[in-house]
Amino acid sequence: MSSERTVWGIGLSTIASDGTILDSWFPELGFGAQEPEDAAAGAATWGAFADEDERRGVTVEFVQLSIDLDSPVGSTPDAYLRLHALSRLLVRPNDLSLDGIFGHLPTVAWTSAGPMLPADAARLRPVLQRHGIQVQSLDKFPRLTDYVQPEGVRIADASRVRLGAHLSPGTTVMHEGFVNFNAGTLGASMVEGRISQGVVVGDGSDIGGGASIMGTLSGGGMHRVSIGARTLLGANAGIGISLGDDCIVEAGLYVTAGTKIVVADAAPTADGGRPAVKAAELSGRSGLLFRRNSLTGVVEVVQRSGHGVTLNEALHA
Repeated sequence: MSSERTVWGIGLSTIASDGTILDSWFPELGFGAQEPEDAAAGAATWGAFADEDERRGVTVEFVQLSIDLDSPVGSTPDAYLRLHALSRLLVRPNDLSLDGIFGHLPTVAWTSAGPMLPADAARLRPVLQRHGIQVQSLDKFPRLTDYVQPEGVRIADASRVRLGAHLSPGTTVMHEGFVNFNAGTLGASMVEGRISQGVVVGDGSDIGGGASIMGTLSGGGMHRVSIGARTLLGANAGIGISLGDDCIVEAGLYVTAGTKIVVADAAPTADGGRPAVKAAELSGRSGLLFRRNSLTGVVEVVQRSGHGVTLNEALHA
């Protein structure tokens, strides 16, 4: 197992009364082999927080492990360590194996006091109410901010960003923005739309309000959609193809791989029209403007020059 592809973690796991590991939190993690003295210090620090919470019917136990990022997920703590590595920016989306992750993530009742089994949340409802504990969601993935506070990032609604999201400094996620696990930004970006699993957005790009990007969990899950630098995905637009640098997709336009697009600035065909291609043939190309002709309704693409978008520097500082 290569040390360059090995990640270690020290932290705490929450375990239900039936032995189900509900989550793992890794405040300390890193690449390669951990020094024995550091491991001992970590055990002393975090082991002191091991405890029992009768309100939720759980115990909190010390956990320490190392994993090979190229191997399939082998346990719940393993899954959580990979999600932490993504959110702590140790590894980029799609640069590690997540095979089998869903099978190792139980559906959890996420409460204001921490995770618990959904059945226990129903059974212990009077106790939870007495202590002011609220169930916030039922899901396999928790909120990012319950485990990691990414540096230099703004998140308006924490419930819309999952643990495992990769958010680079300078990123702003507005109230309607959503970022899934194994997805995120590679630089300062504005996120007011949906970044689905497996999608990466380049530096200086803007995902407009209500915009949607198809993830690798959609359809056949074969193409990993990416967006380059300084690219604008307009409000309520959507894509199922990759975009290169300095592209613009007009507001309200959804471009999937099979969308027929007229190349508006190409030489005319024999019948005087313009050639049309499937959007998949344009995937990943830079400097393109996708628009819908307001007279004919035809989807068009033209080559453009210059930057696609310039973010407000003060907003993303």
